[in-house]
Amino acid sequence: MEAAPTTITVQVKFAGRTIPVEVPAAASGAELKRLLQPLTNVLPRGQKLICKGKVLEDAASLSSMQVVDGSKVMLIASQGLHQGDGPITKNSNSSATTVRRPSNAKENQAQKPEAVVTKSRSERWKLTGVVALHDCDLKVVPEEVWDCGPSIRILDINNNSIKEIPHKISALKSLNKLLLTANDIADDSICWEGLSCLQKLLNLSLSKNRLVSLPSTLGLLTSLRELRVANNRLDNLPIEIGQLKHLQILIASNNRITSLPSSIGDCESLAEVDLSSNLLTELPEAFGYLCNLKYIMHGTLGL
Repeated sequence: MEAAPTTITVQVKFAGRTIPVEVPAAASGAELKRLLQPLTNVLPRGQKLICKGKVLEDAASLSSMQVVDGSKVMLIASQGLHQGDGPITKNSNSSATTVRRPSNAKENQAQKPEAVVTKSRSERWKLTGVVALHDCDLKVVPEEVWDCGPSIRILDINNNSIKEIPHKISALKSLNKLLLTANDIADDSICWEGLSCLQKLLNLSLSKNRLVSLPSTLGLLTSLRELRVANNRLDNLPIEIGQLKHLQILIASNNRITSLPSSIGDCESLAEVDLSSNLLTELPEAFGYLCNLKYIMHGTLGL
């Protein structure tokens, strides 16, 4: 009886090409997506993989989903979730990660020579304005991020172990979106003075950290459209939140908030608020005067 193969080769169809990818036989759908990222420049969360008419689940093993050696898998990419230079075309090649591809002599003979363009990740960041470093087991933000300065529009370092956001964050003058969800950031390890210099910041996500309070300097982020601070240890929101005239979305669920400042009624653009799983017993009367408010959710922890 032959032993089961330790690796299999999956034929992934994407953007008019067939990409042979060698993966461990026991790999999961999520692991296949990670291998495809450097080959397609599509972030794992933007990939939908379909085999035999069924969507592959991240947590399930390929074998349990009947993906075997030689199986054909279709990759559908979500718009806006490309990394680096976008989807790799016939004239480009990513050097971020090396994945072995089985050789196919006939296929190689049929193809014309391709130009290979090699760029460092900092060069790609500057070209695209997008730094995608989520799920990278980082403890600090790489220095080369700060070196990119005003070229960066989006900084995604979700799901790491980042403990500090230094004053160097102020160098990212053009930053629109700062995603810091699920790290290890506490009140005294984030430089709000540096953040207050980011006058173009539209989206700030600090959910799932160790924040106990938000400073008054939050009110200096006057361009902010979205603020996400769920799953922290906040017991209040600063009075200065009322200075955020353009704030449209406020997500502060799963905290310890007991009351809200009346100044929140000055956030005239608020359209969505989630204050569920807090210690609130009532909402400010000012909420009733927010004509753009379409969705609000609140409740208590029952403690």
